Amino acid sequence: MAISLIDEAVSQGARQVPACSILGISVRTLQRWNNSDLEDKRKTVDRTPGNSLTEEEKQQILETCNSEKYRSQSPKQIVPALADDGVYLASESTFYRILREKDQVHSRGRMAKPVQHRKPEELIADRPNQVWSWDITYLAAGIRGTFFYLYLFMDIYSRKITGWEVYEYESAELAADLLRKSRLSENIPVGQELIVHSDNGGPMKGASMLATMQKLGVVPSFSRPAVSNDNSFSESLFRTMKYTPAYPDRPFESITVAREWVKIFVRWYNGTHRHSGLKYVTPEQRHRGQDTALLEARSRLYLKARERHPERWSGDIRNWKPVATVTLNPSATETKKEVIKKAA
Repeated sequence: MAISLIDEAVSQGARQVPACSILGISVRTLQRWNNSDLEDKRKTVDRTPGNSLTEEEKQQILETCNSEKYRSQSPKQIVPALADDGVYLASESTFYRILREKDQVHSRGRMAKPVQHRKPEELIADRPNQVWSWDITYLAAGIRGTFFYLYLFMDIYSRKITGWEVYEYESAELAADLLRKSRLSENIPVGQELIVHSDNGGPMKGASMLATMQKLGVVPSFSRPAVSNDNSFSESLFRTMKYTPAYPDRPFESITVAREWVKIFVRWYNGTHRHSGLKYVTPEQRHRGQDTALLEARSRLYLKARERHPERWSGDIRNWKPVATVTLNPSATETKKEVIKKAA
């Protein structure tokens, strides 16, 4: 192929030396290729390793593993047991390799096979009241070992807390009632699709909660068991709440006190707290669509500041463009794009 390309280039007026240089070869190499038959004359030898097992030895290992005595044991158990009987066939790794070749590396006990849980489907929100996340967290009560339970719904697009309540126990019925109230407080019309993501707890997958979702037209979405990252927005919100300086050092004396404190926190979080993931606008500003005008005003302010003192700016102004979409459980491709973007 290289000879043909060079001949074509030379026939059209190109010089041979630059043409060879482009392909990364010398003129001498081209001459040698032209004077040879271009056959691969490298000598290859198919060698069988001298320490490999014979087919009879491999069959003996398979028969041993599948025998009545050892068929329920792994090679890690079989090899020492054979050694106690004065028999050595091969190492554990060789046992595993031969079993793997015959597709026999499976659980040999009576335990259930491990279940592979698929990652939840990627959820993208580009407007309020499209995708909610909810969870329950513990609030320590006055009596040691007892807790109050904070039920909390949030909109992942705006991070606004759309519904909350503190109860004395976990219940699917209480969760369903709070979902109904939260939907009404947000004036979500009947028929508008709302996706609500949660973990796999009992209140989340209880019959009352699922029935209410179906009745309201809410689409449920669930995390994988024991994978908190699948519900990262709620987990992050609870961390913000419990690490804020205003969080009490002592347990809540009563459920009334707990509700009053959460009420104050929600008012602060929604209306005062500038969220780092939203270019430092409050969740309520984002929820009401006020973030675009606010961020544009910040951009104009920064541009004017640069015009006054251009010598103090080494590049462009700070990026105050609004966050267009928010993704819960992004796909591997989306995650890779974010990594590349941050690295750049």
